Amino acid sequence: MKITIRIAGRWMYQMRRVMATVCIALLAVLIGYKVVFGANGMKIWQSKRAEVLSLQKEIDQRQLEHQQLQHEVDSLQRGDHDVIVKEAREQLGYVMPGEVVLFEPKAKSDLRQAAAIAENTIPK
Repeated sequence: MKITIRIAGRWMYQMRRVMATVCIALLAVLIGYKVVFGANGMKIWQSKRAEVLSLQKEIDQRQLEHQQLQHEVDSLQRGDHDVIVKEAREQLGYVMPGEVVLFEPKAKSDLRQAAAIAENTIPK
C-alpha cells in the first residue's frame, strides 16, 4: 500500500507542470466562454447595441414628427388663414361660398348577390 502511494506521489510530482498547464487552459476556456456568452458577454452587448441603435432611430423619427406637429400648432395659434382653411376643409368638410361639391355615392350592396356569395363559400 505504501508503494502505491509513493508511486502515485512521484507521478503527481512529475506531472505537476502538465496538470498546472491543463488547469490554466481550462480556466482560460471557462473565462473566454463567460466573456462571450455570459450575462454581460459580447453576444448580449451586441444585441443591446443593436437595440440602442434602433431606439435612437425611432427617437429621431419621433422628434421630427414632433417638430412638424409643433410647426402646425404654431401656425394654427398664429391664426394663419391658409392653415385654418385647409384644416376646416379636410376635417370638417367646409366649402367656400360659390364652390360646387362633387361626390360619388357609395354603391348599395345587393342582398341577393351577398347571399349567393355566402352560399358559394360554405364548404360542402
